[in-house]
Amino acid sequence: MVKEDLTAIYAESFKKNWALPALSDYGDNGSTITYGELAKRIARLHIFFESQGVKAGDKIALCGRNKTTWVTAYIATITYGAVIVPVLQDFNAQDAQHIINHSDAVLLFVSNSVFENLDFDEMPALKAALSLDTRRVLAERGDQEQMPSRVLKNLTRKLKSRYRNGFSREDVKYAILDKHAIAELNYTSGTTGFSKGVMLTFDNLAGNVVFGINSRLHYPGSRVLSFLPLAHAYGCAFDMLTPLATGSHITLFGRLPSPKLLVKAMREVKPNLIVTVPLVLEKIYKNQIVPMITKQPMRWALAIPFLDKAIYGKIRSRLVEAFGGEFEEVIVGGAPLNKEVEEFLHRIKFPFTVGYGMTECGPLISYTPWREFVPQSCGMTLPGIMQSKIESEDPETIPGEICVKGQNVMAGYYKNQEATAGVLDEDGWLHTGDMGVRSENGTLFIRGRYKTMILTASGQNVYPEEIESKLNNMPYVSESLVVERGKGLIAIVYPDYEQMDREKLTIVDMEPIMEGVRQDLNKIVAPYERIEHIQLIPNEFEKTPKRSIKRYLYR
Repeated sequence: MVKEDLTAIYAESFKKNWALPALSDYGDNGSTITYGELAKRIARLHIFFESQGVKAGDKIALCGRNKTTWVTAYIATITYGAVIVPVLQDFNAQDAQHIINHSDAVLLFVSNSVFENLDFDEMPALKAALSLDTRRVLAERGDQEQMPSRVLKNLTRKLKSRYRNGFSREDVKYAILDKHAIAELNYTSGTTGFSKGVMLTFDNLAGNVVFGINSRLHYPGSRVLSFLPLAHAYGCAFDMLTPLATGSHITLFGRLPSPKLLVKAMREVKPNLIVTVPLVLEKIYKNQIVPMITKQPMRWALAIPFLDKAIYGKIRSRLVEAFGGEFEEVIVGGAPLNKEVEEFLHRIKFPFTVGYGMTECGPLISYTPWREFVPQSCGMTLPGIMQSKIESEDPETIPGEICVKGQNVMAGYYKNQEATAGVLDEDGWLHTGDMGVRSENGTLFIRGRYKTMILTASGQNVYPEEIESKLNNMPYVSESLVVERGKGLIAIVYPDYEQMDREKLTIVDMEPIMEGVRQDLNKIVAPYERIEHIQLIPNEFEKTPKRSIKRYLYR
């Protein structure tokens, strides 16, 4: 267990790294602010919170794309002792309003484009909505003397009055708060159709941050390209909270992170650590690497000893350069990495590792540096911080539900004791809903989700994610879901329309092609995993804001 206080970590970092660059908005020249300027902006917001009667434990909602003002609002809230409620900007307006109301938020920091679709009158607990784009009040209610818009106009004067000698590093002082108090309410965007407010304590966040510091994931002056949504626990912990605790320079990528745009940004920023989701690597592999290594001359060359190593070395160099060329490792998390992609990256010695976590652990459960990474695993249970066990008669060979316990485990779901009791048992073990096995040293290997596991008529446990991983790498397949229909398995496939357009194929042409894909798939899966039929769908699968397929809609 780590003993550091979260607010003390940031007070010390801001003072120590006062003159270092802290935050930049990508593509906005001259937008960089130092740690000293960040601390000053936080002090301004603390004065504003006081004027609005915000107390420790009050909720402040935050909804918008990654940018400097988003980070400032987040850190100002938790260092004040209030509870931050990050809301994904991809939530529809109805869901966003539900979260804001359910969380009992008293203030809302929001992007203008998001607020246009919200109804302030339908969020009666809010005192004000403040723009992340213009720093102005978008809507407000309250007494005339302390109206938010009036206070904002006088904030500079109030700051000068409070710090008569100018705001300096000696003025950075944050209250030490109860470690078990709630610091963040993070609403899951799960695939079950029901969003729950995960209560993360200051201690939960400190466990993640201190592990990141001690693992030297970031360090003073290191460069970060933050492109994962900061409203997610994964990006929040390792693209923002940990870097700010160490003196890193964070460049905030507030655009839709397509692989093409990301590669351009990485070449410019040259990040020292890359935190990503599998989709980015999988798209680069499928669109750039597979067409190259499947050409006949290349296949012949790769079959020749020693020559294959030289070719793999060149591919590795190109990939490293595409990601900026100066990173220590790529950490993949948020979803399982496609096995074929993982095997190829391991073969060419690309510096990547796969971690495991969930919002309920803020998020980290397991991680191993890339040089010690065991292929097909998701890292070692965090030593000294987390424990893990498998509910199975033989945890090393027979999959069972993964259960975890320790500093990072949430306090529960906000205003939902029933859901909390469903995942947290009396001994403090969090039942993750993931099925897997565990080696003696605590390294975890995930097979699939407990709720998606299919028990076949022959008594075999089928993990559809494993079949989908193979199917998604096949020609003309963009995405897939494997479900049980009757007594057999079928695959629902959203075809690769871009490839079809290039080859001038119609949906009618796809029927015999998909039958060939089905036969090829059945050659590489276990007999009890064979697919009886492939069903094509015309539109993308409906997804959560985290881009996970809402599986319950297709059962």
